[in-house]
Amino acid sequence: MIWAYGPVITSLAAQWRNDENFSHGFVVVPIALFIAWRHRDALKHAPIKPSWFGAALLGISLIIYVAGRLGAELFLTRVSLIGVLAGAIGFVWGRAHLRILAFPLAFLLFAVPLPAIVFNRLTLPLQLVASSAGESIIRMFGVPVLRDGNVLQLPSRALEVVEACSGIRSIVSLLMVATVIGYLFERRPSIRILLALTAVPIAIVTNALRIAGTGLASEWINPAAAEGFFHTFSGALLFAIALIGLSSAQQLMGRVLVRSDEPVGSPGNT
Repeated sequence: MIWAYGPVITSLAAQWRNDENFSHGFVVVPIALFIAWRHRDALKHAPIKPSWFGAALLGISLIIYVAGRLGAELFLTRVSLIGVLAGAIGFVWGRAHLRILAFPLAFLLFAVPLPAIVFNRLTLPLQLVASSAGESIIRMFGVPVLRDGNVLQLPSRALEVVEACSGIRSIVSLLMVATVIGYLFERRPSIRILLALTAVPIAIVTNALRIAGTGLASEWINPAAAEGFFHTFSGALLFAIALIGLSSAQQLMGRVLVRSDEPVGSPGNT
């Protein structure tokens, strides 16, 4: 695996380091290892029954790896690494171990950057949504603004919603956090799924607030406020707000589902 996947892992780490859209990859592996470590007792007591299913998964993943190498497709070679890990676990230790480690193995998919064609298809619509929502918020504060595609023309300057401001980073990062929170703190699959789905609109709304805040700051304070420290600080601040919104959504879902599970006519909690 080291011989076959050494270049794959090296290129993957290089993209995490150089591409801010996927810099969250550095925290995915430690989180996956931590979740796997939490299951150490279950793994210790799981029966060791090598499975041919694992061998089949291993073989299919290696075929995908070869196809990726021949077609110079990084996404396939990187995804195949996760399949090889899963297949090796199933082949050596058995399905019980593979079932216990299914979530941390699947969670590693967050570390694999999306193919360029998929990434570009997502960013353009998100740019338009963010710029349109930002325009509406700016107008609410009485500031005249004209939107042309993903460019907001303010009285003081033109503000372009570039690819980096599309919100794709916030969506992926918040979706990753929502997945971890749901797995660690919620046992009900319904809440886990709803929490992950809720992360997407929360990220879109907070990104629109960031764009609107940047435009208002450049208009009310200084055009330079749209760049530099304020732009970076506003991103960190609004991501923290998004985390608070995600936590609030989790608590609300828990209360609603608890009430819906109560039998009719029950006195409830006092």
